[in-house]
Amino acid sequence: MRIINNEMLWRQFEAAIQSFGSALRDCPDSLWEKQLWEDQADQWVAAGFSKFWYLCYHTLFWLDLYLTGAEEGFTPPEPFALVEMEVNETLPRTYTRAELLGYLELCRQRCKETIENLTEEKAQRLCRFSWGTVPYAELMLYTMRHVQEHAAQLHMFLGQQAGTSATG
Repeated sequence: MRIINNEMLWRQFEAAIQSFGSALRDCPDSLWEKQLWEDQADQWVAAGFSKFWYLCYHTLFWLDLYLTGAEEGFTPPEPFALVEMEVNETLPRTYTRAELLGYLELCRQRCKETIENLTEEKAQRLCRFSWGTVPYAELMLYTMRHVQEHAAQLHMFLGQQAGTSATG
């Protein structure tokens, strides 16, 4: 028995992507390079990986990669790099809001097309990653949760720092 159909999945994924996108669009320029959390003992904070723009990039990178279902052969679009998958990664240059909004739209369209074309066979295909193996349908749910998690973090940060209301 099939419980979730493609239309349901897309509506929920689209809501997560829209919430994330509103945080990306609503971030004041003054907060674009600000750390979301300040624990200097944290290796990610010390390396600059908790900056607002970088969390946006991180979210889009993994959304894009997981839509493909495989690490092997994945390359993000220009000007983005594979920094998320490299050992001893270094922070890339600061990406602009326009670049990330373009990546967001590309990911949104890829996600919509992927879900529209998702068959039972594709949903059951096993996807292997360095962290484990998972059916593609479960990977999609995991990815949706990942986008929602970071959208919530970004909205909370904006609320605390800029007094903006949570939208999405």
